[in-house]
Amino acid sequence: MMARRQGETILIGEDIEVVIAHIGRTRVKVGIRAPRELAVIAREVKLVRDENVAASARSEAALSRLISRFRPAGSSAPVSDR
Repeated sequence: MMARRQGETILIGEDIEVVIAHIGRTRVKVGIRAPRELAVIAREVKLVRDENVAASARSEAALSRLISRFRPAGSSAPVSDR
């Protein structure tokens, strides 16, 4: 843990700077300066993105199974993406 006041910073390595921008009664605003190629996102955003990717993979597999049930017997033609 590190104690910081408004306007103070924390350095992470040589390239990342965390700035305590504002301290309110119930929230702290934090600014992050980092190289453009480094993704900086809130953890909740990453968790939701990961859940969405996992759900879409499951949906794709379920859709493939459903399509195969309706494909005429003996047909092995691939299904178009259209």
